[in-house]
Amino acid sequence: MPRTAVNTGMEIEYDTFGSPSDPALLLVMGFTAQMTLWEEDFCQMLADGGRYVIRFDNRDCGLSTHLDGAPADMAAPAYLLSDMAEDAFGLLTALGIERAHIAGASMGGMIVQTMAILHPERVISMTSIMSTTGEP
Repeated sequence: MPRTAVNTGMEIEYDTFGSPSDPALLLVMGFTAQMTLWEEDFCQMLADGGRYVIRFDNRDCGLSTHLDGAPADMAAPAYLLSDMAEDAFGLLTALGIERAHIAGASMGGMIVQTMAILHPERVISMTSIMSTTGEP
């Protein structure tokens, strides 16, 4: 699987399925979960349906950049969901993709919601699976 440096300074490990000429679908996994939880058969099925599917490891997960040091103080996290959203946009930019469908599971759902808020012009559609807005 390839890895690319993105504009946030992270190196992101990713995998693609289908043709880059098809509409892009970025799959974002949740907390501590590697991209391989988006199973190959599932990704290939989506690609066979006419999507260019991209799955990736978030920072601090799988083969992407791991930040050194002690666990973050809960009062002062090492990074925010917005940082992770910018990592995802950085990957799309590195792949030459201006706009994409985005889907996220669990914390990945929170990341895609953040993506849609930060840069709605880059989001074709958003699907949030098993997630929350963070509001009661």
